[in-house]
Amino acid sequence: MREINDIIIHCTATRKNRHYTVDQIRRWHLERGFEDIGYHFVIYLDGSLHPGRPVDQVGAHAYGHNQNSIGICYVGGLDRRGRPSNTLNKAQERTLVTLIKTLQAIYPQAALHGHNDYSPKQCPCFNVAEWWSRIDR
Repeated sequence: MREINDIIIHCTATRKNRHYTVDQIRRWHLERGFEDIGYHFVIYLDGSLHPGRPVDQVGAHAYGHNQNSIGICYVGGLDRRGRPSNTLNKAQERTLVTLIKTLQAIYPQAALHGHNDYSPKQCPCFNVAEWWSRIDR
């Protein structure tokens, strides 16, 4: 198993309330030349958690930070007009919190980041550190 030092949160950069699947995201990534979906986990609008790339494989989700990280992506990230916005709904947020806690129990040294901590992109369209500081743990 590879060493995991970071858990990186992403969004699909799709409009609020529009459903997308792992297979669709995989197709987008294959079209961009990736070997597979870049994320390890995807959270659908209904809060269900779906596997992407196997965790024991290096992801393709944060350039320069893939080797020792796990990528989690939630469906959404844009408001209805297409502007960056935290569109996490309650079900997605519950799943995201549970997944982060689970991963941090397995990888206690892993720090939590948003993709925007490593890239000039808006993704995941909110400040992960501020959000996490408000979560009741």
